[in-house]
Amino acid sequence: MNKIIAIQGAEGSNHHKVAQDLYGTSIQLKECMSFDVLVDNLLESSATYGVMALENTIAGSIIPNYALIDNNNLHIVSEHYLNIHHHLMALKGQKIEDIKEVWSHPMALLQCKEFFKKHPHIKLVEDVDTAEVAKRISKENLVGIAAIAPKIAAEIFNLEVVEDEIQTIKDNSTRFVIVQTHQPKEDTTVNKATIKFQLSHKRGSLAAILNAMSDCKMNLTKIQSLPVIQTPWKYSFFVDVTFDDYNTYKKAISLIEIMAEEFKVLGIYKNGRI
Repeated sequence: MNKIIAIQGAEGSNHHKVAQDLYGTSIQLKECMSFDVLVDNLLESSATYGVMALENTIAGSIIPNYALIDNNNLHIVSEHYLNIHHHLMALKGQKIEDIKEVWSHPMALLQCKEFFKKHPHIKLVEDVDTAEVAKRISKENLVGIAAIAPKIAAEIFNLEVVEDEIQTIKDNSTRFVIVQTHQPKEDTTVNKATIKFQLSHKRGSLAAILNAMSDCKMNLTKIQSLPVIQTPWKYSFFVDVTFDDYNTYKKAISLIEIMAEEFKVLGIYKNGRI
């Protein structure tokens, strides 16, 4: 049976590219125009896995997605890093001079700002999704309109790439996580975990936990704080750690669980950067 993969955005998007990289081309896609809809599909068992962007080297963390994973008790089962490439595409036979408007996601427009300064005749229009715009251009035969999207979108929707690699910063990468509703079986070969904890306001409480991680030879690769909605001025910490020994990880987790007011493992998986 083919896996059903829920992605944020449309076919031809970077989320689609990640799904193909991990699960091949013989997958069923469930296109979701928001991360909330993606999570709903998982909770309703309409999809097997969900692909969610979690952070970008330029834009930083996608903070609402941490809360979505936590509040809906989803489990991170793997991660994938994707270099982001923005290409300008339109109906075949058009040149840059023929393009009057570019419709795209606000983040894509922002990341290509310097390119469009050189082409002031082009009007930039914010839209919901990069690949969905490419699909619309093809379906509705929109002349003079271009999309910013991955090359996979040009191939799928039979568009022509007018300009390659138009992003301002060439080394731009996004970290995606794969989530599911049920807890996976224990795997002692994993070497990375995402955990969440809350602490008291006692002086040194965070430092004590970080010291415990260090003593257990865990490498903290990211820490992100989110406010606890029900309690003003209280925060949850979302932390990514890597480790070499699974048993040492288990020891560290048991220590942190005692030291923290609230503790949860959001996922344990293989480091996607190795």
